[in-house]
Amino acid sequence: MRGKKIVVTGGYGFLGKHVVRELLNKGYKKIGVPSHEEYDLTSRDGVFSMFADYNPKIVIHLAANCGGIEYNKENPAKLFYDNAIMGIQMIHTAMQFLVEKFVQIGTVCSYPKFPYTVPFEEGSLWFGYPEETNAPYGLAKKMLLTQIQAYNKQYEHFNGIYIIPSNLYGPGDNFNPESSHVIPALIKKFVEAKERGDEKVTIWGSGSATREFLYVEDAAKAIVLATEQYNKNYPINIGTGLEISIAKLALIIKELVGFEGLVVSDDSKPNGQPRRVLNTSRASKEFGFKASTSLKEGLEKTIEYYIKNKGDLDNG
Repeated sequence: MRGKKIVVTGGYGFLGKHVVRELLNKGYKKIGVPSHEEYDLTSRDGVFSMFADYNPKIVIHLAANCGGIEYNKENPAKLFYDNAIMGIQMIHTAMQFLVEKFVQIGTVCSYPKFPYTVPFEEGSLWFGYPEETNAPYGLAKKMLLTQIQAYNKQYEHFNGIYIIPSNLYGPGDNFNPESSHVIPALIKKFVEAKERGDEKVTIWGSGSATREFLYVEDAAKAIVLATEQYNKNYPINIGTGLEISIAKLALIIKELVGFEGLVVSDDSKPNGQPRRVLNTSRASKEFGFKASTSLKEGLEKTIEYYIKNKGDLDNG
């Protein structure tokens, strides 16, 4: 890969910034980061223009439209269309431009609501329908796995891989309550409740659902390692392999923030998928990835980031 042009779509986004930084830290210099303002990747012309202008040899496709449960409930059609059309056009155009390596980022939301194995093994992706609120996004992303595998089979020059990260969090995350995921949403709630002197913070659902969380810098390291070393026609999970209930997560954030009130659940709100944790043994075996940031350490850094930038984030 040294000396070859690498394009990172979504490179100005939450995960993308960390992937670009990891590439720079490892000595890669020819990195292109197309912006949404320059190229609309839901448009065929936008995708073609991006490839023509950058002429990459390696593409890491991170650009996506995604959000939390409420955002998923309100935007199912847009989530399906945007993610499917971007990926389909990116993969096909990469094949036409003779790209040497295409890295497609999938989602844990593609796994069945009730998989036959927990932690989720890559082979269980097709054994059931995703959790309903995540299904349009998850299925759109899963179709791109089918496309990657089909193109690997039909076009000898095409080398595509498919990476499935667990739930990401960390500095630079989205703290907009209308579209944020659970960790930034909880951090914002507890920090603001402490500032106001509230007596309680309410969390969505019963709190019994479990999730696995991967610190964004660890995710970036895994993606770059896979880009360098993984070349198999089989999806691969990246994560910590550890799960925690939303109720316990809320209590940890409460303690780290220093909120002294109560934590109560709102059972009228959806829990989402009952359990979500990945089997990450394949990533360890194939390219030696093991997450190095503990949940507490990652939460401390994320809380520190939010408090430091709260004014800009709340007004932006």
